Amino acid sequence: MSSHRGIDLRLHELGLLAPAGYFLGLHIRFTAPLMTFQTYDQAWLDHYTNNGYVLRDPMTAWGFSTTGTIRWSDKRLPDPFGLFAEAAQYGLKYGATVSYGEISSRTIASIAHSEREFTDEEIARVASIVHELHDATEPPSELTTAQIEALKCIAGGDRHAAAAAKLGISESALKARLNSARQRLMARTTAEAIQRAKDYRLL
Repeated sequence: MSSHRGIDLRLHELGLLAPAGYFLGLHIRFTAPLMTFQTYDQAWLDHYTNNGYVLRDPMTAWGFSTTGTIRWSDKRLPDPFGLFAEAAQYGLKYGATVSYGEISSRTIASIAHSEREFTDEEIARVASIVHELHDATEPPSELTTAQIEALKCIAGGDRHAAAAAKLGISESALKARLNSARQRLMARTTAEAIQRAKDYRLL
């Protein structure tokens, strides 16, 4: 699964498995995910963000301390700030979390249901999807010199024609370099590719 379509299909399946929404933070490095997807109700997201709950979220601490899967109702999971009770008021009454990957590039995903606990089979399938997405979005360790030059020109404000002239190549060759960089960085746009290259410290 290396295409955007493959990722979109997995995200769609994840959405079907989590009727009250999900959060997926892929390759969390330096406390921030390189890619984030979430479908929780906007009212909960606003409440969560406005109150800075990421620092109190039991699943944040659990996700960075171990890997595997766990239900939110697990008695071994401390929730000193009562975050799960608040989430339930927004329809996130039942949930489970998956943590996967090295601590230096951890992926954490949570799924929610408003009516019942997730079955073991559902949690196992979610874990499989998370593992696939983590592996499919592994950031590249380097770009080619040609890709870097092309991205730097556009990042510096050059239009295609000016960038091509500066690099001594045709405009179609420049577009080919930008396209290959987008594919390498799994970005949909050149602007997104530039940002990801910066995030990955490749530019």
